[in-house]
Amino acid sequence: MAFKSRYLIKTHRLVEAEDLPELTSELREIFSDLRESVLTLDPYKCVGLPNHALRGQLKNHWALEIAWNGIAYRLVYRIYDAPAPRRVLVLSFAEHDPAYERAIARKSS
Repeated sequence: MAFKSRYLIKTHRLVEAEDLPELTSELREIFSDLRESVLTLDPYKCVGLPNHALRGQLKNHWALEIAWNGIAYRLVYRIYDAPAPRRVLVLSFAEHDPAYERAIARKSS
């Protein structure tokens, strides 16, 4: 059985400074769990959790869909398979529209 290499996870500095403080402690815990397990192991399929590739200004980026207390949240990230090491850059984690707006603003910074 072949061992599938894991992805190194990086988080944009503004996710820590702006996004996470706005979230409940439960959502911050979910973020930590997703970051350390789902994105590390399989950022393309997210071990079966709902996710999708993005288009337009966020082409080559992905969004993980999180529904919490009737609110749609998105964790927006980009996957880099080369050069080594394989890595994921998390750009935003917020409610649906703000998550995309923040990711667009942060993708080049």
